[in-house]
Amino acid sequence: MELTDAQTGQTGERRQRGLLNIVRNVAWLMGGKAFGAVCSIAYLAILSRSLGLKDFGHFSLIFATGLALLAVASFQTWQTVVKFGAEPARREDWQGFGRLVWLCGAIDVAGAVVGTVIAFLVYYVFGSALELNSRFIDMAFWFNVALVWSRMTTPNGIVRILDRFDLGTYIEAVVPAGRLIASLLIILWGPSVGRFLFAWAFFDILAGALYWIVAWRLVPEAFSRKNVGHFRETLTRNAAVPKFFGITYASSTLDALYKQGPVLAVGLLLGTSTAGLYRLADQLAQGIGKLSGMLTRAIFPEFAVIHTTQAIGIFRKLVRQVTLIAALGGVCVTVVAVFLGEPLLALIGGPPYVAGAVILIPLALAASFDLASVAYEPMLYSTGHAQYSLAIRLVAVLVLALGILFLSPMGPIGVGIAVAIGMAVLWLLMSATVLGVMRTLVAATASR
Repeated sequence: MELTDAQTGQTGERRQRGLLNIVRNVAWLMGGKAFGAVCSIAYLAILSRSLGLKDFGHFSLIFATGLALLAVASFQTWQTVVKFGAEPARREDWQGFGRLVWLCGAIDVAGAVVGTVIAFLVYYVFGSALELNSRFIDMAFWFNVALVWSRMTTPNGIVRILDRFDLGTYIEAVVPAGRLIASLLIILWGPSVGRFLFAWAFFDILAGALYWIVAWRLVPEAFSRKNVGHFRETLTRNAAVPKFFGITYASSTLDALYKQGPVLAVGLLLGTSTAGLYRLADQLAQGIGKLSGMLTRAIFPEFAVIHTTQAIGIFRKLVRQVTLIAALGGVCVTVVAVFLGEPLLALIGGPPYVAGAVILIPLALAASFDLASVAYEPMLYSTGHAQYSLAIRLVAVLVLALGILFLSPMGPIGVGIAVAIGMAVLWLLMSATVLGVMRTLVAATASR
């Protein structure tokens, strides 16, 4: 079975075509996302229309809370697998690679346990203080538990570092397809918040299990029991893992809180129905801008390999090319939101949601800034400067919090503007930082 290009003797040849390799991987991801986008528009329409504005607001707040808790409990170990697993995978050192995988898997499990405890505290200990609706506490808790146990990312990293984006695409297609089928059945059975939450959780768990199965089938040598428990030795061989892991965890947590925090703020400050209106506009903006996350998953493995195997000039050219493509994509995101936002909201949610068109514009602008900066974080991670990304994301979150504080009296449009301002600040700081780091790398190479 073909696992990597190294096994066919083509590694150097293909890795030199860095942009083409990224485009190929993005093509696989886009194929899955295009399918997922069609499904998501359909099931969002069913969900928002069948539940109505208020119950859709309840669903949105439970879902956003789950994703926020997931951000705290999920350690995004796929980045550690990609960063430190690239070299042993290239050398086919499946023992070293396997020990890293078991370490990251153990961290994933620990995160899921912590997430379960946090969910219990939020819903059952502090539920009354947070004025949570008692009708939804049990289902919200179990939905959160399902999320934290299904979204472990170690197997995702294995699939990506072995360059099997095709398999990842097939697995991730299970979630939107399953949600659409379940939504149609729920309509026949009778729509309710609980039934939709159950369906969403079930297909998340199924996709998570499939990722583990596929990762094991791709490289069973790494999952051998003889690789279990060598955590101290693994950390000794990869001394930079704790620092990198801590920084990437904090950075991804800030990113997730940035994306889910505004929905929770709208629900807290402006009410459940307004949260439903904001959430649908936010879903569309994030759906349009999901290309940024997709590009990141394709870019980071390529950057991690090319930075260590190619000349700095090739690496710099690749970063520049990807940044230009992403910036053009950001412009397209904004144009789509301005001209098609209202028709899309009317199509998906119906007349009650059309008012969200004005919210969609600043949210799409934020998504375009996110897309334009998509090459920056992988570049900083692959060159050992992950701490800069963390600092910049922290600044962006602080700007967002201040923006919500001062602009929320304007209503949900004010929250949307705060999101756009914070993302613009992130893009400016990331651009300046990446430019400085790249100049330093080029200067260091020239002086050798």
